[in-house]
Amino acid sequence: MKIFDAHCDVLMKMLLEPNINFIDGPHLHVTKSGLAKAGVSVQMFAIYVPEAIHPSMRFEAALTMVELFFEKIIKEAGLKFIRDKDDLKSLNKGEIGAILALEGCDCIEQDLLRLRTLLRLGVSSVGLTWNHANALADGALEERQGGLTRLGKEAVTLLNGAGCWCDVSHLSEAGFWDCLKLHNKVIASHSNCHSIVPHPRNLTDEQIKALIHHDGQIGITFVPDFLTKGTSAVIADVIHHLDHICSLGGKGHVGFGSDFDGIDG
Repeated sequence: MKIFDAHCDVLMKMLLEPNINFIDGPHLHVTKSGLAKAGVSVQMFAIYVPEAIHPSMRFEAALTMVELFFEKIIKEAGLKFIRDKDDLKSLNKGEIGAILALEGCDCIEQDLLRLRTLLRLGVSSVGLTWNHANALADGALEERQGGLTRLGKEAVTLLNGAGCWCDVSHLSEAGFWDCLKLHNKVIASHSNCHSIVPHPRNLTDEQIKALIHHDGQIGITFVPDFLTKGTSAVIADVIHHLDHICSLGGKGHVGFGSDFDGIDG
């Protein structure tokens, strides 16, 4: 079985702890040795700039994570950089592919040239927001629950033209529907089922059906709060969400988006 994990936060940890060891370090959920042992074929690495970083420093932090990706993940650890379908198809047995993604566009502020720059540097999946509002859209936890701004619509059109995935995890529901109108390669990299756990970060059945209809992909995340109403999550909770998406017609449209290294505790 080939395993594709659509989200992890290794780069954020590397940003905060520059000497962390990706090969087999004990302080990471995702390491090269762990990926090899688990038989993971492709891992997506998110550029997530923590909110604690001052806005004036966020784009520089994003560029630093791009550098860490190429130096530590690709060059030092030997993962294969994946930018498109041809790269995916060319993966040899035993090779591990690495995809670069942007989680939240706060770092670009109101400058689409910064977004174009990140695309040129190899980003192939972009989520417009984290949990809160920025210049492009409202996030899933923003009280206003608005959709895309004018700039947000321009950004999604840019992503569509570039053939870059538009990631709706973390986006408000209104923003979700706006993206489906403007983009033909929409994914939810790490989101679960709202009908099972009514958390704002989870997708309603209507959203799941719409993603399936648009040939999108959904990655089930292992964040306990999104998996279960209880105090801890187990593998059966992951399977519950998997089964539900399949029951809505999602076979072939569902995978994993672990959020490893972005999960507290």
